[in-house]
Amino acid sequence: MVGIGPGRRDDMSMRAVSAIKSSDLVVGYKLYLDLIEDIIPEKATFSSGMRKEIDRARKAVEEAAAGKTVSIISSGDAGVYGMAGLVLEVVSESKPDVDVEVIPGIPSSNASAALLGAPIMHDHVVISLSDLLTSWETIEKRLELAAEGDFVIAIYNPKSKSRDWQIKKAVEIFLKHKAPSTCVGIVRNATRDDENIIVTTLDKMLEHDIDMKTMVIIGNSTTFVFDGFMITRRGYDVAGGG
Repeated sequence: MVGIGPGRRDDMSMRAVSAIKSSDLVVGYKLYLDLIEDIIPEKATFSSGMRKEIDRARKAVEEAAAGKTVSIISSGDAGVYGMAGLVLEVVSESKPDVDVEVIPGIPSSNASAALLGAPIMHDHVVISLSDLLTSWETIEKRLELAAEGDFVIAIYNPKSKSRDWQIKKAVEIFLKHKAPSTCVGIVRNATRDDENIIVTTLDKMLEHDIDMKTMVIIGNSTTFVFDGFMITRRGYDVAGGG
C-alpha cells in the first residue's frame, strides 16, 4: 500500500517511487493513476471508480497471492482515509500467503497546512464530513467535542454536489464554541497545478468555494494570521525570549 502524497512529484518519497517502479501491477483510482502516469508508462494497471475500493483491494490481494508484486496506491497517506486499512482487512479475512508493506505518504492535511503556514502546530484533530461509511450522528458528536476542546480541526471531504449541508452544520457547531473571527484556511488541490489557497475567518468561510478536492483547517483560540500565514501558537514565550 503506497501513499503517493498530495499530487506533486517532489512531494512523493523515493521509497514510494521505488516500490511502484518495482511492481508488476499498480492498482488505484484512475485519478491517482493519472497523477503518476510518468513513472508507470509501461506498467500493467487496474483501476476502478469511486466507491469501488473493495474491488481494488481484492484485486490487489488476489494478484499478490498469485505471485505478483503489486502496489495499490492512495493519494496522501495510504493509512489516512486511504486503502491500507481496507487491504489489511481483506488480508485478515482471506489470509493469503503474501508479504504486506505500508509505505507512508504526505497526508493532504499536512500538505495543506504547510501551504497555509503552521496551523497545526499544536493539538489538532482530523475529521471527515463524509457520512457514506460513518453515521452523521457520530460525525456530529466528534465535531462538537473537537470544537469544545479548542482543537485545531482539519476537515476532509467537506462538501460534494450531493452532500452540501454537512459543512453548513459543521460551521454552526464550531460557532457555538469558537469565535466568529477564528482563522480558517481553505486549500483546494494542494500542490497540484490548479492549487488555490484562501485564508479567511469562521464566519465568512462559507462564502468561498469548497468541494471534495478541498481541505479546510479551522484554527484554535491562539491561531493568528501574519503576512498571509496561519500560525497556531505552541506556547513559547517569544516576546520574553524564553
